[in-house]
Amino acid sequence: MNAWQLQQTVRVMQSGGVIAYPTEAVWGLGCDPYDRSAVMRLLKLKRRPVHKGLILVAASQAQIAPLLGGLTAEQLGWLDQTWPGPNTWLLPDPTGLVPDWIKGQHSQVAIRVSAHPLVKSLCEAWGGPIVSTSANPSNAYPARSRLKVMAYFGCGLDKIIDGKLGGQKSPSTIRSIADSSVIRL
Repeated sequence: MNAWQLQQTVRVMQSGGVIAYPTEAVWGLGCDPYDRSAVMRLLKLKRRPVHKGLILVAASQAQIAPLLGGLTAEQLGWLDQTWPGPNTWLLPDPTGLVPDWIKGQHSQVAIRVSAHPLVKSLCEAWGGPIVSTSANPSNAYPARSRLKVMAYFGCGLDKIIDGKLGGQKSPSTIRSIADSSVIRL
Protein backbone atom coordinates (compact mmCIF):
# COMPACT_ATOMS: atom_id res chain seq x y z
CA MET A 1 0.00 0.00 0.00
CA ASN A 2 1.48 3.32 -1.00
CA ALA A 3 1.32 6.62 0.91
CA TRP A 4 -1.60 7.95 -1.15
CA GLN A 5 -3.67 4.81 -0.48
CA LEU A 6 -2.88 5.05 3.23
CA GLN A 7 -4.01 8.68 3.31
CA GLN A 8 -7.23 7.77 1.51
CA THR A 9 -7.90 5.06 4.10
CA VAL A 10 -7.22 7.49 6.96
CA ARG A 11 -9.68 9.94 5.40
CA VAL A 12 -12.32 7.21 5.18
CA MET A 13 -11.87 6.42 8.88
CA GLN A 14 -11.81 10.12 9.85
CA SER A 15 -15.21 10.47 8.21
CA GLY A 16 -16.66 7.58 10.24
CA GLY A 17 -15.96 4.83 7.74
CA VAL A 18 -15.58 1.11 8.38
CA ILE A 19 -12.77 -0.68 6.55
CA ALA A 20 -11.64 -4.25 5.94
CA TYR A 21 -7.97 -5.20 5.83
CA PRO A 22 -5.76 -8.31 5.93
CA THR A 23 -4.09 -9.18 9.24
CA GLU A 24 -1.76 -11.91 10.46
CA ALA A 25 -4.30 -14.75 10.06
CA VAL A 26 -7.71 -13.47 8.90
CA TRP A 27 -9.26 -10.37 7.42
CA GLY A 28 -10.22 -7.73 9.95
CA LEU A 29 -12.76 -4.95 10.21
CA GLY A 30 -11.64 -1.62 11.59
CA CYS A 31 -12.60 1.94 12.31
CA ASP A 32 -11.78 4.84 14.62
CA PRO A 33 -12.21 3.45 18.15
CA TYR A 34 -13.21 6.89 19.46
CA ASP A 35 -16.01 7.37 16.91
CA ARG A 36 -19.00 5.80 18.63
CA SER A 37 -21.22 5.80 15.54
CA ALA A 38 -18.50 4.10 13.44
CA VAL A 39 -18.04 1.42 16.10
CA MET A 40 -21.80 0.86 16.36
CA ARG A 41 -22.01 0.54 12.59
CA LEU A 42 -19.18 -2.03 12.62
CA LEU A 43 -20.93 -3.98 15.39
CA LYS A 44 -24.17 -3.92 13.41
CA LEU A 45 -22.38 -5.28 10.33
CA LYS A 46 -20.94 -8.12 12.42
CA ARG A 47 -24.19 -8.64 14.35
CA ARG A 48 -22.08 -8.50 17.51
CA PRO A 49 -23.40 -7.10 20.78
CA VAL A 50 -21.48 -4.18 22.25
CA HIS A 51 -21.09 -5.88 25.65
CA LYS A 52 -18.62 -8.40 24.18
CA GLY A 53 -16.02 -5.71 23.49
CA LEU A 54 -13.53 -5.32 20.66
CA ILE A 55 -9.78 -5.62 20.16
CA LEU A 56 -7.59 -2.66 19.31
CA VAL A 57 -4.45 -3.05 17.19
CA ALA A 58 -1.45 -0.71 17.29
CA ALA A 59 1.79 -0.29 15.37
CA SER A 60 3.96 -0.05 18.49
CA GLN A 61 3.90 0.04 22.26
CA ALA A 62 4.49 3.79 22.01
CA GLN A 63 0.98 4.15 20.54
CA ILE A 64 -0.53 2.69 23.71
CA ALA A 65 2.01 4.01 26.23
CA PRO A 66 -0.60 5.59 28.55
CA LEU A 67 -2.04 2.11 29.20
CA LEU A 68 1.36 0.65 30.10
CA GLY A 69 2.30 3.04 32.91
CA GLY A 70 0.92 0.98 35.78
CA LEU A 71 2.37 -2.36 34.68
CA THR A 72 5.14 -4.13 36.58
CA ALA A 73 8.55 -4.87 35.09
CA GLU A 74 7.53 -8.51 34.76
CA GLN A 75 4.34 -7.60 32.89
CA LEU A 76 6.23 -5.25 30.56
CA GLY A 77 8.64 -8.13 29.92
CA TRP A 78 5.75 -10.34 28.81
CA LEU A 79 4.71 -7.68 26.32
CA ASP A 80 8.29 -7.28 25.06
CA GLN A 81 8.51 -11.06 24.50
CA THR A 82 5.26 -11.30 22.52
CA TRP A 83 4.96 -7.96 20.67
CA PRO A 84 4.92 -7.26 17.88
CA GLY A 85 3.09 -10.42 17.06
CA PRO A 86 -0.18 -12.36 17.19
CA ASN A 87 -0.77 -11.88 20.91
CA THR A 88 -3.60 -9.81 22.31
CA TRP A 89 -3.24 -8.74 25.94
CA LEU A 90 -6.02 -7.69 28.29
CA LEU A 91 -4.67 -4.50 29.85
CA PRO A 92 -6.09 -2.38 32.67
CA ASP A 93 -7.56 1.01 31.82
CA PRO A 94 -7.75 2.64 35.27
CA THR A 95 -8.22 6.19 33.96
CA GLY A 96 -10.84 5.34 31.33
CA LEU A 97 -8.78 6.23 28.25
CA VAL A 98 -10.61 3.68 26.11
CA PRO A 99 -14.36 4.13 25.52
CA ASP A 100 -16.85 1.69 27.03
CA TRP A 101 -18.13 0.82 23.55
CA ILE A 102 -14.68 -0.74 22.90
CA LYS A 103 -14.29 -2.50 26.27
CA GLY A 104 -17.90 -3.66 26.40
CA GLN A 105 -18.78 -5.11 29.80
CA HIS A 106 -15.10 -5.52 30.67
CA SER A 107 -12.88 -3.28 32.80
CA GLN A 108 -9.85 -4.14 30.68
CA VAL A 109 -9.03 -3.37 27.06
CA ALA A 110 -7.83 -5.99 24.57
CA ILE A 111 -4.81 -4.76 22.59
CA ARG A 112 -2.41 -6.26 20.06
CA VAL A 113 0.75 -4.73 18.61
CA SER A 114 0.91 -6.13 15.10
CA ALA A 115 3.89 -7.37 13.13
CA HIS A 116 1.88 -7.37 9.87
CA PRO A 117 3.46 -4.70 7.61
CA LEU A 118 0.15 -3.40 6.24
CA VAL A 119 -1.48 -3.21 9.68
CA LYS A 120 1.58 -1.43 11.11
CA SER A 121 1.57 1.08 8.23
CA LEU A 122 -2.14 1.69 8.68
CA CYS A 123 -1.83 2.33 12.42
CA GLU A 124 1.20 4.58 11.86
CA ALA A 125 -0.68 6.61 9.24
CA TRP A 126 -3.71 6.78 11.55
CA GLY A 127 -1.50 7.88 14.45
CA GLY A 128 -2.74 5.35 16.99
CA PRO A 129 -4.60 2.11 17.51
CA ILE A 130 -7.64 1.17 15.46
CA VAL A 131 -10.40 -1.39 15.96
CA SER A 132 -9.40 -4.88 14.85
CA THR A 133 -12.10 -7.51 14.85
CA SER A 134 -12.40 -10.48 12.54
CA ALA A 135 -14.25 -9.83 9.28
CA ASN A 136 -17.24 -12.10 9.72
CA PRO A 137 -20.77 -11.99 11.03
CA SER A 138 -20.99 -13.41 14.56
CA ASN A 139 -20.85 -17.21 14.60
CA ALA A 140 -19.50 -17.41 11.02
CA TYR A 141 -15.96 -18.35 10.01
CA PRO A 142 -13.57 -15.39 9.75
CA ALA A 143 -12.88 -14.27 6.18
CA ARG A 144 -9.56 -15.43 4.76
CA SER A 145 -10.00 -13.73 1.38
CA ARG A 146 -11.19 -10.43 -0.07
CA LEU A 147 -13.91 -12.37 -1.87
CA LYS A 148 -15.25 -13.75 1.42
CA VAL A 149 -15.24 -10.22 2.91
CA MET A 150 -17.36 -9.09 -0.05
CA ALA A 151 -19.69 -12.08 0.35
CA TYR A 152 -20.21 -11.27 4.03
CA PHE A 153 -20.55 -7.49 3.85
CA GLY A 154 -21.08 -6.44 0.22
CA CYS A 155 -21.50 -2.69 -0.02
CA GLY A 156 -21.68 -2.26 3.77
CA LEU A 157 -17.99 -1.35 3.98
CA ASP A 158 -16.48 1.99 3.04
CA LYS A 159 -13.13 0.58 1.94
CA ILE A 160 -11.43 -2.77 1.47
CA ILE A 161 -7.65 -2.62 1.54
CA ASP A 162 -5.97 -5.06 -0.80
CA GLY A 163 -3.15 -7.14 0.62
CA LYS A 164 -2.06 -10.55 1.78
CA LEU A 165 -2.64 -12.32 5.07
CA GLY A 166 0.33 -13.03 7.29
CA GLY A 167 1.46 -16.57 7.97
CA GLN A 168 -0.60 -17.29 11.09
CA LYS A 169 -3.12 -20.14 11.05
CA SER A 170 -5.51 -18.75 13.66
CA PRO A 171 -6.48 -15.36 15.14
CA SER A 172 -4.35 -13.91 17.93
CA THR A 173 -3.96 -15.58 21.29
CA ILE A 174 -5.62 -13.57 24.06
CA ARG A 175 -3.79 -13.36 27.41
CA SER A 176 -4.43 -11.72 30.75
CA ILE A 177 -1.74 -9.27 31.88
CA ALA A 178 -2.58 -10.16 35.50
CA ASP A 179 -0.80 -13.53 35.32
CA SER A 180 -0.04 -14.13 31.59
CA SER A 181 -2.69 -16.86 31.47
CA VAL A 182 -4.18 -17.74 28.08
CA ILE A 183 -7.85 -16.74 27.68
CA ARG A 184 -8.15 -17.85 24.03
CA LEU A 185 -5.79 -19.82 21.83
